[in-house]
Amino acid sequence: MARMMKVAIVDDEEDMRQSVSQWLALSGFDTETYASAEDALKVIGADWPGVVISDIRMPGMDGMAFLKRLMSLDSGLPVIMITGHGDVPMAVEAMRMGAMDFMEKPFNPDRMTELAKRATQVRRMTLDNRALRRDLAEGAQVMGKLIGTSPAMERLREDILDLGQADGHVLIDGETGTGKTLVAHALHAVGPRATKKFVVVSCAAFSEDVLAAKLFGPVDEGGTLPLVEEARGGTLCLEDVEALSQGLQARVLTFINDQGTPAETRIIAICNDHGEGRTVEDALRPDLYYRLAALKIMLPPLRQRGEDILMLFNRMAEQFAEEYGCDAPEVTAQEAAQLLQAPWPGNVRQLINVAERAVLQNRRGTGSIASLLMAENEDAGPAMTTEGKPLKEYVESFEKMLIDNTMRRHRGAITAVMDELCLPRRTLNEKMAKYGLSRGDYL
Repeated sequence: MARMMKVAIVDDEEDMRQSVSQWLALSGFDTETYASAEDALKVIGADWPGVVISDIRMPGMDGMAFLKRLMSLDSGLPVIMITGHGDVPMAVEAMRMGAMDFMEKPFNPDRMTELAKRATQVRRMTLDNRALRRDLAEGAQVMGKLIGTSPAMERLREDILDLGQADGHVLIDGETGTGKTLVAHALHAVGPRATKKFVVVSCAAFSEDVLAAKLFGPVDEGGTLPLVEEARGGTLCLEDVEALSQGLQARVLTFINDQGTPAETRIIAICNDHGEGRTVEDALRPDLYYRLAALKIMLPPLRQRGEDILMLFNRMAEQFAEEYGCDAPEVTAQEAAQLLQAPWPGNVRQLINVAERAVLQNRRGTGSIASLLMAENEDAGPAMTTEGKPLKEYVESFEKMLIDNTMRRHRGAITAVMDELCLPRRTLNEKMAKYGLSRGDYL
C-alpha cells in the first residue's frame, strides 16, 4: 500500500491558504497549512513525506529564502512556487535553485491539482528509492557479519538471499554458537519486510503464563502491545522454539493458520537444543513443525568450516587487540594446526572467547594460544574429540593465513612481503589469486 503524501501550503494570506487547501482536499490530498515559512520549517525536514506549495512574497522569510532552506534540508523535496503578476523572472530563478514548478496568480485549480499529483508521485518514488538503498545497506551490513569463504558459508549466504525473498516461515537449526540469531536478522534485512519490525523473544526465558501474555496478551494497562501485534507486517523471531509448551504451540499454530497465505507476519523459529539423539521435529508437534519448516536452514558447525577458523580467529584477535590497545598474538604453525583440529563445541561463540583471552595473554606476556586450546580441551572433558582433516587442508589454510597476516602487517607492500616470506613475485601473485587475496584490501 502506497504511503499517503502530504501537501504543505505556505502562504501569509489566510484566504489563499484555505482556498488552496480546500480545493486539494476535495481532490483527495492530505493538506497542512502554515502562515509563515518559519512555522513550516518546524515540521518539514529531510525525508518529510510530502510536497510543498509556497508563495514567493511573504513577510519575514520570503519564498526564495524558504526554498533555499528546504533544498539544504532535502534537495529531493518537490516545491511548487506561487507567484504574483510580474514575478515570473523570480519564479524562473526559483526553479534554477531547485523548485519543481511554479503557478502564476490567478491560477487554474485543475493545473494546481495536476502539479500536486505529479509532485507527490515524484516524492513517493524518491522516498521509496531512499528506503530501498537503506534496506540494501542494512542487509549488506548484516550479511557482512557472516564471515567466511568456505563452501558451507558460501551456501549459507546464498540460502539467506534466496529465502529472504520468500514469503514462507523459516526454521533455523544448528549447534549452539553457530550464529542462528544473526542469520534470522539477515533473512529479515534482505527481504521485503526489511522496513518493518523485527521482534525477537526467547521462548525459554519465561514461564508459560508470562510468555503467553507477552506473545498474545492481554497486557497490563499502559503496557506495550502483544508481540504478535508489535511484529505485525514484519518478522517475529521465536528463539528456543523447542521450549514452547504444547498449549503455546497450539496457539502459535492458530496464529499462523489465521494469517492465511501469504502471511502478513513472517515467523522465523530458532531451535537451540532438541536434545541428544533427537531432532527439532521430535521437539515440536507435527502440524506446527511442518508449518514452520516450510523453509529450513541448517547452520554448519565451525569444525566443518576449514580455513574460516583461522580467518575468524585473526579477525576477532585484531578487533580485541584494537579494543585493548595492544598487539594481536602471532599464530605459529603448530597453533594454526591446533585451531583447525579443535572440535569447537561452542562454535563461533567459543572461538571469540578464545581470541579475546589470547589477546589478553599476549598483552601480559604470559601463556600461548596452544595453552588456551589445551585448557579448552580439558574443560570440555572426554566428549571433546577432534575430527581429522586432510593434510592438504591444514597446509593451505596456514599458508593463506600467513600471507594474509604478512600483507596486513606490511600494509600491502609487496616487496616487503616477498622478502619476509622468501617468495618471488610470480609465486606470491599466484598464491594470492588462489586464496582470493587482493593487495587493495591491505592499503
